[in-house]
Amino acid sequence: MKFAEVLLPLPLENTYTYRIPDEMLPFVQANDRVIVPFGKKHLYIAVVKQIHESVSGVTYEIKEIMEVLDSCPVINPRQMQFWEWIASYYLCKTGEVYKAAVPTGLISLEPDKKYVPRKETCIRLSAVCNDEEVIHAVFNSLKRAKQQERLLLNYVDLAQPFQPELSREVSKKELVKASGIHTSVLEGLIKRGILEYYEREVSRIQQSNIECKPPNPLTEDQQKAYVDIQASFQKRQVCLLHGVSMSGKTEIYIHVILEMLQNGSNVLCLLPEIGITKRMTERLAHFFGNRLLVYHSGISDNERVEIWNHVLCAQEPTVTIGVRSAVFLPFVNLGLVVVDEEHDASYRQQDPAPRFHARNAAIMLARMYGAKTLLVSATPSLESYYHALTGKYGFISLKSRYGVIPYPEIKIADIKDLKRRKIMKDTLFSPVLKEKMEEALKRNRQVVLFQNRRGFAEVMECRTCSHVVHCTHCDVCLTVHKYLNRLVCHYCGYSISLPVHCPVCGGKEIRLMGFGTEKVEAEIEMLFPGVQAKRLDMDTARTRGSYEHILTGFEAGKSKILIGTQMVAKGLECSQVGVAGILNADSLMNVPDFRAHERAFQLITQVCNLAGRSNRPGSVVIQTSRPDHPLIQAVRSFDYERMATDQLSERKMYRYPPYFRLIVLVLRCGNEQLLEQITNRYAEILYAELKERVLPPFTPPVARVQVLYVRQILLKLEINLPIEQVRSILDKANRQMQTQPGFSKIMLHYEVDN
Repeated sequence: MKFAEVLLPLPLENTYTYRIPDEMLPFVQANDRVIVPFGKKHLYIAVVKQIHESVSGVTYEIKEIMEVLDSCPVINPRQMQFWEWIASYYLCKTGEVYKAAVPTGLISLEPDKKYVPRKETCIRLSAVCNDEEVIHAVFNSLKRAKQQERLLLNYVDLAQPFQPELSREVSKKELVKASGIHTSVLEGLIKRGILEYYEREVSRIQQSNIECKPPNPLTEDQQKAYVDIQASFQKRQVCLLHGVSMSGKTEIYIHVILEMLQNGSNVLCLLPEIGITKRMTERLAHFFGNRLLVYHSGISDNERVEIWNHVLCAQEPTVTIGVRSAVFLPFVNLGLVVVDEEHDASYRQQDPAPRFHARNAAIMLARMYGAKTLLVSATPSLESYYHALTGKYGFISLKSRYGVIPYPEIKIADIKDLKRRKIMKDTLFSPVLKEKMEEALKRNRQVVLFQNRRGFAEVMECRTCSHVVHCTHCDVCLTVHKYLNRLVCHYCGYSISLPVHCPVCGGKEIRLMGFGTEKVEAEIEMLFPGVQAKRLDMDTARTRGSYEHILTGFEAGKSKILIGTQMVAKGLECSQVGVAGILNADSLMNVPDFRAHERAFQLITQVCNLAGRSNRPGSVVIQTSRPDHPLIQAVRSFDYERMATDQLSERKMYRYPPYFRLIVLVLRCGNEQLLEQITNRYAEILYAELKERVLPPFTPPVARVQVLYVRQILLKLEINLPIEQVRSILDKANRQMQTQPGFSKIMLHYEVDN
């Protein structure tokens, strides 16, 4: 008798043992998907991790495997190894990784979620007519049925059924279109028994009709960078390509990818956002054609299943372009992973588990395959930059722009002084920004305005009693959305109609504080009547189609002013932008996060680079109340090294990454008092093992989300402290906490390298 250890798509710590029925023994192998019962009434699709002949220590009833789904495994051994690493490093369950990694169509038993192959109706000669002499007689019998004769002739021309080297399948749709004859004529041939229908599976993977072209020749600087990357890969597995905006980083890694394909290896190219995937796909399709695959949550689950199978069984090397989830594909012979915009915060998965960082996971994935990793950014993450400086990664730097494209001129507007002098009393725009916008519009150029908050106003306050309307489920103020005529919570989605008087004192003197993209749009309409302006944020671009519509319309010149959140900084490539305005740089710097200044620099620099992406110089206006701040001065001179040096020295002093590893324990509960007690006790137990590495429990800036109170415990750990040892300590502490009254009511998760 044999048994299988299976992994279930559930947040469970261990595998479970199932008996393999004798009749299934020849068909069950490691990494197969099988249907198993779990609990009283539930069935799941599990993955076989191991097959063995003896069972010991099992305290539950061993049930039988009900069905084997695969004749050939759809999961490979390296994937399982990768899942286990994700679970171990990011302190979650392997079952959670399995559920997140595999397309729903491969792990769901629900009829509406299971994978359904796409079918197409095709035409073929019936068995009695599948002979040249017989078909000649058939044509003779159709002399009086001219349309049927012509349709049959069209079929023979397309299908070439009597020339094996030229014969091919012909669909009903193709035949009707090629012949121009109504389907009723085809039905007549079917009734006569001359032709017959049959169904065939067809791929949903869209094939590129673009003719492949050779890559663009590299400039002298780009060629040197390309050669240096190849030399770096001889010594190190990871290389950081740090190039200023418009330096041609993409052209360089296209050459690197092509060489890898020529060597017979597969390539994974990661992008941070679904929104920019389409644009990059269109660009790369010119060079890779049908070897290019696209994988992300924006495509249908059936398409994801087909791409999964294609990657698993690809006959020729391919390039897969995708977002975070693409790291979970079943790669074979992976030779290179490219992580574009590697600094982007979107590479971190927040909820649900696994809460992992796709850049770091991609580096480990490549290491498991013996592949190389190329990190690409104009403003690298400080972790990657530090590893490059210390020699852990290769480091290639491009400091000159392509051709003669100049850097934009940057102006700093001191809004604190302007407001003090009442110059900006009733406006969001400084005089210099207004002037630059007017000049650009007169010259038929475009304007981008950046404000990283959506909605009309951040807070609605009663002037009489100072009451502020809060969310009933979260510890945040409701944001004013005038377009919707509602107050909205950006955490849980709760909303109420916009009140006309104070709900507490009934006062009608209500003021709005702070501003978002809606208010910017409203003021633009007053300042520039008749000028077409568009807003790009989560309210106007909730779907991929609407996002593309707004961006392509702006790039085509249909709108002259684009107002948006950080969405405008990603994926926009428009040579006609003459002015970029950052309306409130302080809101980026004043976030209570040790990465705030790094991310502010990255985001402001991205927006700055939208202006003047051609030979015509552009202008940038940064509005801030702290014009002398070192970060603003670093942005002004595009001095990434200055920002990085300042931030790294601070992080070393205060024990932050890249010098230390952070792990945050996030505890949530509907009972605030119980949560407080449990959190304090948890911190005491951890302190006994980890000492000063454990900081006192604290309340995050948003202390309640979706009716659950939140507390956190921060661990600052030495980089050389093995994660296995840390996990052992955390598991031990968790087991101790299980004995605490009320702990079962606490929801706990870990955030690693946060």
